[in-house]
Amino acid sequence: MKYEEIVKKIAPCGLDCSRCADYEEGEIKVLSSKLKSLLSGYKRVAQLREAIDPVYEGYDAFEAMMNHFAGASCGGCRSEYVKCPVQCQAKLCHKDKEVDFCFQCDEFPCQGEFGGAIKKRWLDNNKRMGEKGVEEYYIQESKKPRY
Repeated sequence: MKYEEIVKKIAPCGLDCSRCADYEEGEIKVLSSKLKSLLSGYKRVAQLREAIDPVYEGYDAFEAMMNHFAGASCGGCRSEYVKCPVQCQAKLCHKDKEVDFCFQCDEFPCQGEFGGAIKKRWLDNNKRMGEKGVEEYYIQESKKPRY
């Protein structure tokens, strides 16, 4: 994959936006949309099955979650519409510093607003990108489970 394509998918902090459940072009959205289509009209069957298998009592909640995933609309941390619950300065700072990723900044590692486990992840991600290169980092990250 080309560097420019990877930049669209990987946030400045090193998180892979493209594998997030909220990412508008992600695999979770694609698969959830497919499942939603395949299960269209299944609610009636679920209600019938509920009498013999109590797991179907939760069908409404399952359907709501599936609809949520199928409606993913985050464009990633570099887009105008960001739904990431992680609040970080990297989303804005990288623009001011004119870099794609934190490790490319002369001030890395900075004293940004990261704390605890998030700070460790941010440091580890960016150190690995700097050592291995963005392309190799992306390949390695894409092989890991997202959650």
